[in-house]
Amino acid sequence: MPNYRAIIQYDGGRYRGWQKLGNDENTIQGKLENVLSKLNGEESEIIGCSRTDAGVHAFNQVANFHTTRQYSPEELMDYFNRYLPKDICLVDIEMVADNFHSRYHAKEKTYLYRIWNHKYSNPFMRKYSMHIEDKLDVDKMRKAANYFIGKHDFTAFSNARSKKKSMVRNVMAIDIEEKEGFVDIRICGDGFLHNMVRKIVGTLIEVGLANLEPEDIPDILESRLRKETGRMADACGLFLEKINF
Repeated sequence: MPNYRAIIQYDGGRYRGWQKLGNDENTIQGKLENVLSKLNGEESEIIGCSRTDAGVHAFNQVANFHTTRQYSPEELMDYFNRYLPKDICLVDIEMVADNFHSRYHAKEKTYLYRIWNHKYSNPFMRKYSMHIEDKLDVDKMRKAANYFIGKHDFTAFSNARSKKKSMVRNVMAIDIEEKEGFVDIRICGDGFLHNMVRKIVGTLIEVGLANLEPEDIPDILESRLRKETGRMADACGLFLEKINF
């Protein structure tokens, strides 16, 4: 069966995340699989690279799927985008080797988190950023971000329930940019635990508000206690931005 790799963009605001949940089809994966199943004439699976949480968006989600017969990329693009909701769009499709797996073959993932750092709300960005009224100390946030770089046990920064899987992840870079009222935080790593990015951002926000010091980060990591971190940042500000294979 032909194997295809797709790049998908979506506004996750009204969905319960990427991963299909039982009979609840109000997920990105569920919407995509409904369309693919109609095309294939049988139940079909779409494998996403990243299981984004409820309310999280994506510029470049990568997924792969098999079809019962070979189609041109143009045929698949037209079919999917005709039947998908308008807040989900396939922007590219190509046929790939049969053994390509979007999740297992990913090497790096980059997430963007957007903060609207202004006294007053931004009505046009309220669904796509977190509003922080008080001025953030971005220099202190950058200093704190450096402590996350490298391989660490991120138990304190995740709501992952499994105790069997390793909680160690490698964060390769955290870049923080301040521009035109926004504070944009980009986090690149080899993989992320459940809610890990939002917990890291929430803790950086606490540093920016002077509720934590940058030097507190190593102790929080070492403690592995979730209560020691800042509150989890809102889902609406998070975007899956880039995946490298």
